[in-house]
Amino acid sequence: MGINACVRKGLIDFINKEAADIFCFQEVKASEDKLPEELKELKDYFAYHSFADKKGYSGVSVLTKIKPLKVIDKFDSPHLNGEGRLIVCEFNDFFLANVYFPHSNRKLTRLDFKLKFNDEFQNLCKRLELTKPIIISSDFNVAHKEIDLRNPKQNVKNAGFTKEERKWFDDFLKLEFIDTFRYFNSEGGNYTWWTYRNNARDRNVGWRIDYFVVSYKLLEKISNSEIMKEVLGSDHCPIKLDIKI
Repeated sequence: MGINACVRKGLIDFINKEAADIFCFQEVKASEDKLPEELKELKDYFAYHSFADKKGYSGVSVLTKIKPLKVIDKFDSPHLNGEGRLIVCEFNDFFLANVYFPHSNRKLTRLDFKLKFNDEFQNLCKRLELTKPIIISSDFNVAHKEIDLRNPKQNVKNAGFTKEERKWFDDFLKLEFIDTFRYFNSEGGNYTWWTYRNNARDRNVGWRIDYFVVSYKLLEKISNSEIMKEVLGSDHCPIKLDIKI
């Protein structure tokens, strides 16, 4: 669901209530001229956007109370740009990466593209980590482990749960990154996305595909990582990271 629809369903009230230092949005499905006025009128935040060339598709946005030293919104590889999937904000002591990973598509027609995107993002993280640790806020479009979706056996070969996507996530975390929610919570039944079909959310038939992943160097600074499953207004629910830097 795009950011305009979320604004109509109470997003601005949610932003004002939470008053987070930084908000990250993925799949905003907007363009500069189609951003909701209510979002533009928020006075406490600097706003950064990366829009897709295709109208009404993809896109990421960052609202931050702290002005970044630098903002990156493109990969070095031109063929991975144009879909509005990346914003990296550099701050004094860390990088924040807001990323919307590609979906592999139902027939896995974009699996190769996604894996190339994944590898390019991984290479970017390696370069950034040479200077500062990283906080990643992202819809990774993958359920990492069987515990991260309601029906793992039925989805083994489906987009978001293929062995290729899950292996990449395994390998990425081995580069001294940590899935913050799983660090605090080892229980199943915790999801961030539910299809609109068949009352999936009411029955909690979902997937956990949205994550805060951080450099191990930041682990001692994290006090909590949670899924805000009670917040409605989208097929995803928000996730929240409490960290003091």
